[in-house]
Amino acid sequence: MPQGRKSITRRTDQLAGLTPVHAIAGVAAAGAAGLAYATLIERNAFALRHETLSVLEPGSTSLRVLHISDLHMMPGQRLKQAWVQELAALQPDLVINTGDNLAHPQSVPAVVQALGDLLSLPGLFVFGSNDYFAPIPKNPLKYFKKDHKRTHGEPLPWQDLRAAFTERGWLDATHSVRELEVAGVRVAAAGVDDPHIGRDRYETIEGRPNPLAHLRLGLTHSPEPRVLDRFADDGYDLVMAGHTHGGQLCLPGVGAIVTNCDLDRSRVKGVSAWGAAMKLHVSAGLGTSPYVPARFCCRPEATLLTLTPVSAGDADYEQEGSLPPVNAEAN
Repeated sequence: MPQGRKSITRRTDQLAGLTPVHAIAGVAAAGAAGLAYATLIERNAFALRHETLSVLEPGSTSLRVLHISDLHMMPGQRLKQAWVQELAALQPDLVINTGDNLAHPQSVPAVVQALGDLLSLPGLFVFGSNDYFAPIPKNPLKYFKKDHKRTHGEPLPWQDLRAAFTERGWLDATHSVRELEVAGVRVAAAGVDDPHIGRDRYETIEGRPNPLAHLRLGLTHSPEPRVLDRFADDGYDLVMAGHTHGGQLCLPGVGAIVTNCDLDRSRVKGVSAWGAAMKLHVSAGLGTSPYVPARFCCRPEATLLTLTPVSAGDADYEQEGSLPPVNAEAN
């Protein structure tokens, strides 16, 4: 073989031998960059989502409801605490908290301080599993198996958190029917304890809510279909839930990979219809487990819902963005 051809062949063989190494290095670099983005940037890129829903009785006045869920607060998370404190500037008519506030035995003061002036507004809440038990390290593959064995960490001081909420005037809707009037709107609300760990007892609240209410509101931490069906059968207008984290780690063009419950992936966050007449709103939440501190294609969020009367021609819409400046009006 001529010398020049041998040289070319040798270089070609060398490049062919290096290609897999380069490919592996490229994948590793992309993975490292994605992990850095998910853990350092996106999980702290808090967003305020705006939703408008026509669910109130005709003739009612509009109601502005702030939905907060899944704070998973650690004592040292100053950035999250400061962002949540700013939400009070929105001056909602009603605050809904659907649980998983805690992630550490010493997190109660941090949660109360973060909620701040929101606790002075009318509010309703139910708790999630991570209000009762601390998170523990898990094999991530378990999330793909819905019937995996659940294990709990150490007990958390949920009684202290409940006392702090109720002393400021928020109403515990867990297995209770609550009626209140806010901004001229009569609300009949009821909630269940976390279905994700089998604490729900829907029979304690079953039955049709007050027909004179302008809004019939259901609350649950985990949006399990068996519970949503019960709310729909009883004639609730809207159910609010959290738990899913919006999928937390999503893929572009695909969305959520798992919901961590029996809810289908198409309803993993935001507004959807459930049954013939009920609406469901699932919050993507504001936090993560301290053992999986990452979000990808799924920003942490709170939601400001503007609830309006049902009338012909109403359309639902959503707009996602960052927290507006103090005193800014919601869209």
